[in-house]
Amino acid sequence: MKVLIVEDEQKTGDYLKQGLSEAGFVADLARDGVDGLHLALTGDYDLVILDVMLPRLDGWQVLREIRHQGKHLPVLFLTARDQVDDRVKGLEFGADDYLVKPFAFSELLARVRALLRRGRTSEPELFRIADLELDLLRRRVTRAGKRIDLTAKEFALLELLLRRQGEVLPRSLIASQVWDMNFDSDTNVIEVAVRRLRAKIDDDFEPKLIRTVRGMGYVLEIPEPA
Repeated sequence: MKVLIVEDEQKTGDYLKQGLSEAGFVADLARDGVDGLHLALTGDYDLVILDVMLPRLDGWQVLREIRHQGKHLPVLFLTARDQVDDRVKGLEFGADDYLVKPFAFSELLARVRALLRRGRTSEPELFRIADLELDLLRRRVTRAGKRIDLTAKEFALLELLLRRQGEVLPRSLIASQVWDMNFDSDTNVIEVAVRRLRAKIDDDFEPKLIRTVRGMGYVLEIPEPA
């Protein structure tokens, strides 16, 4: 899942980006309203975390333009403005939630996940292939009934492979969706991550589900009988 953070306070912005990344999200950070609006309108985001007091364009203006352009992605206001009138204004402008600073990251994360669940009621919460299951809500993976512990990035990688099962995913796509970076042929971060994921979900089980397609990428599928 991809989240846009629009926050001009450097320490808060960096804290949010790191925390959401560690929780398994792809997180982009904009430092002012103009850049935030541009990314919100042109990027493929699942949710926006938006400050109110921003340089160049304030959060009210950013939200109004997002809604004016017909974008219906969830928006969570995160601001020090704690007056009831401000909260009402934010919700009337089309915000989906409003959280006042200072805040507990655990509460922010719970609200983000709740908004994403609300916006994806038609999407599956449980992904399955063969005897491998990924429970999106409980952040739990099992194979043949055995619990498998994954890191946040391994979980995000497996979720991507399951969502696009049967499709060969190039390394460039995996890099952008899971690591939020442009693919660099000199790095082996993707190969290492796939190898570690294989060791956890494939090495001790049959059939083997992750297949390397030489020169193209990786695919998660049930192999055809020989």
